[in-house]
Amino acid sequence: MVQDFQQYSAWRQAVVAALASYQMWVNAAELTDGATEQRIARALARLADDKLSVAFVAEFSRGKSELINAIFFADYGQRILPSAAGRTTMCPTELMYDPAWPPCIRLLPIETRAAHLSTSDYRDDAAAWTVLPLALDAGDSMHETFKQVSMTKQVTVAEAQRYGLYDENDPDIGATLDADGLIEISLWRHAIINFPHPLLKQGLVILDTPGLNAIGTEPELTLNLIPNAHAVLFILAAETGVTKSDIEVWRTHIGAGAGRIVVLNKIDAMWDELKSQADNDAEIERQQASVAHLLALDARQVYPVSAQKALVAKINGDMALLEKSRLGALEAALFNELIPAKKEIIRKQLADDMAQLVGAQQAMLGARIRDLVEQLQELKSLRGKNQSVIAHMMRRIDIEKKEFDASLFKLAGTRSVFARLSTELFTTLGMDTVQEEIDAVRDAMQASRFATGMRVPVRVFFDQARGNLDESARKIAEIGAMMESMYRKFSAEHGLSLSLPMAFSLDKYRAEIDAIEAVYLKQFGTTTLIMTSRGTLMERFFDSIASRVRRTWRAANADVDAWLKVIMAPLEAQIRQHKEQLKHRLASIQRIHDATDSLEQKIDAFEASHIDLEKVRGQLNHLAGGVALALQSERTMLAAA
Repeated sequence: MVQDFQQYSAWRQAVVAALASYQMWVNAAELTDGATEQRIARALARLADDKLSVAFVAEFSRGKSELINAIFFADYGQRILPSAAGRTTMCPTELMYDPAWPPCIRLLPIETRAAHLSTSDYRDDAAAWTVLPLALDAGDSMHETFKQVSMTKQVTVAEAQRYGLYDENDPDIGATLDADGLIEISLWRHAIINFPHPLLKQGLVILDTPGLNAIGTEPELTLNLIPNAHAVLFILAAETGVTKSDIEVWRTHIGAGAGRIVVLNKIDAMWDELKSQADNDAEIERQQASVAHLLALDARQVYPVSAQKALVAKINGDMALLEKSRLGALEAALFNELIPAKKEIIRKQLADDMAQLVGAQQAMLGARIRDLVEQLQELKSLRGKNQSVIAHMMRRIDIEKKEFDASLFKLAGTRSVFARLSTELFTTLGMDTVQEEIDAVRDAMQASRFATGMRVPVRVFFDQARGNLDESARKIAEIGAMMESMYRKFSAEHGLSLSLPMAFSLDKYRAEIDAIEAVYLKQFGTTTLIMTSRGTLMERFFDSIASRVRRTWRAANADVDAWLKVIMAPLEAQIRQHKEQLKHRLASIQRIHDATDSLEQKIDAFEASHIDLEKVRGQLNHLAGGVALALQSERTMLAAA
């Protein structure tokens, strides 16, 4: 596993090195504009922040934490995450590594559920978290610190209701109360463990969920963490197989697809010493086939393992027991599927970016070369010509320059229209707009007497969000059409080599809104709304929905703002270049007219510049090819890339 991740990391670093060389060279060659710089910066940021997330989802006591220990932390010679009979992980727990933080565990108090904010809203609020240091050289001390994720406390029913953790309409809720009428809840809402494990340093993020019931009480899991995981391991117990709650969570929150793996854990409970090995294997295979049938999967997609025996085997170096635990097949499936899939996503994104980058820079270089060739031909045509012909040519260039300057006045008019349309765009896409709609839904929910009455304001909220995106998309199309017309006009009138402006779409943000609504409809259908109290519904759902929509809006705002800043950049770059070219042409012919410069010397200088530009074009292709080679290369080709 470490080698797989190291290979992936080496591949990524090779791509970063090739892209950084490309960036440095195009900057030195003055082939960049705002759009180019933005694209390269985004590509480098995407590679630098690249993470591979794996979520472990199951009912409690299925062995999630033990499986994480066995796969990732056996080299430490002991359990890192607490694992015991009953419930051990009480809050969603992320294991990751961020060099900006020391080794520590960050804990978000359960009391934060009383506010109208999701876990994501607190991520950048350092004051909201309790931070406990990890003593990496003291295993027992570190293990005790990790036990925080299993800590609970007893609270009154009223307090549990305030946190959205008590539903008075749940027929089974009474059984959770103790003799004093108190209910046990987790001490923490979320835990982030910053741990310098080799895999975590390479960008792996592990999510340990606290049981299927938490998926309903912490919407962050259903709306963000689980759907965004690159791999989800759904863990069942070999003895119990698939329960009713397992099937419901599988169908509602996970489902078959890329990176979705089912683990049949605790097969050691089926190792009957009174039976032969073949009989035990046959029994495991029958259970494997039954699970696959109930989840509508191929039996090969269900992996029987014994996490506990695998952990013991790795710690004790018992290869026979490790093979019997069958963990190797699961590890191979996980990393053989996860890493190539992630690599392919990055390849496609960067290949698309590079195609647009190189196209824009080739156009810029082509314009320079064309202008140079035109000037060269112009100078060669002066051989043997008298002063009056040269003077006439000077007047013609001067007229051309004045016509070009007149076009720039028209461009100024386009800028004012551009500014107006940009302002109108942010009236529907602005953060104030979405916050007003969120507040309106909260007010409507509070005014509703019945849970089913909340369906209308929520549906209206999603309809308004889509409507705002559609209206924003129309403004973007209008801006794009106006700029495309301007590009074509300048290209036709002044012979500029301009590729059409960068297109932009809000489709992915509309798809995000649809996906958020789909999760809502799955989790809060009519039956659920009838059975759920109003306060619980609001706590469980809308705060996280609002947070997710705000994040979507914020990302859309950032992308639109960046697009508006760079859409004119290629045109402005070529305008500056063309103005300089006209100025130099006029000055050059003026010097020849005044006999202060040798015509042949000037021709020689232009021919030398032409040769240099052709070398620049060749180097551009070479460096772009280096990035492409790094993207396509595997471990054996990295040195060449």
